[in-house]
Amino acid sequence: MKRRSFLSLITAATALTATHNQTLFAQITKSKKIKPITGTWFEFQHHSEIEGKYWNDTLQGFTANDWDSKIKEIASSGIKYLVLLDVAIYGKSFYPSKLLPQHSLGCTDPLEAALTAANKYGLRFFISNGFFGDWRNPWLLMKDQKIHELRVKAMEELTEKYSHHKSFYGWYYPNETGISGHYDDVFINYVNACTKEAKRLTPNGKNLIAPYGTKDIKFDDKYLSQLDLLDIDFIAYQDEVGVQKTTADQTAAFYQNLNKFHKKSGKSKLWADVELFQFEGKVYNSPLLPAPAERVIPQLEAVSEYVDQIFIYQYTGMLNKPGTKLFTGFDNGKSLYQSLVKEGWLKG
Repeated sequence: MKRRSFLSLITAATALTATHNQTLFAQITKSKKIKPITGTWFEFQHHSEIEGKYWNDTLQGFTANDWDSKIKEIASSGIKYLVLLDVAIYGKSFYPSKLLPQHSLGCTDPLEAALTAANKYGLRFFISNGFFGDWRNPWLLMKDQKIHELRVKAMEELTEKYSHHKSFYGWYYPNETGISGHYDDVFINYVNACTKEAKRLTPNGKNLIAPYGTKDIKFDDKYLSQLDLLDIDFIAYQDEVGVQKTTADQTAAFYQNLNKFHKKSGKSKLWADVELFQFEGKVYNSPLLPAPAERVIPQLEAVSEYVDQIFIYQYTGMLNKPGTKLFTGFDNGKSLYQSLVKEGWLKG
């Protein structure tokens, strides 16, 4: 489709009803041969206080009704999956637990509120099984036996309290080490140990990891054998554009090779974790802001052909539907949302 024709479709959309908007969304997506954004990471508090400067205080005050409204907003964008980053951090849990003291938030059980809302609006949740211990030391969290035992107890507690929700789709394992050519054995053992417990507790659940180091993968027989070893349903590789390790014009080649290797292995599905953010200042040591659309849209275009699902990091703090009463993050979150709708990556 020519650019002029595409813009005509967008202009016409403003005069249509909500039903017609959904039809137009499907037409745009089909004409551009893109996969829309279907998942996002989700959190009750951002793990890095510096990075979450512009939305942590807002989220801290959210009531159960606020979580319902925010999840309804996310669902209206066309997103189908939520990935809960963590259920605990800094020695405290985000849900009522017998294992740890609880963070002081505006909602006594935000996980119950979020899952209940996801039930209502047709979303699926990957529930985190971390962070138990210092999230900045992933090697310790993956190797320490006492931390592993605490993680398993938490998974048991979470299963007992929340697995009755139809939105409880499976588990997300948040601890990561970078792929330096290949996965290290510690990471493989951690993933497989988590999956062993996940299958015991929720046999029908699905499981997700989102590793980094995508640009450094060596596409060889060893990497292929490691894909066969990993007992995981979905791997959403980070595109690492937001952390300034790659650029959008480089990532297509990575995901094209990943597509070939995942097809050869046939073990896990290939997804993308596209970073919508930029840093206000120094990388890893300043607040996160929504990146401009002219950077984000090429990121999405680069991976769309090769992956089964496109997830983003992340809706909360980076995106806000125009007119929302629950604004989270920095002001230009509205403009990025509108650009993604205009180009067919999200619904209006």
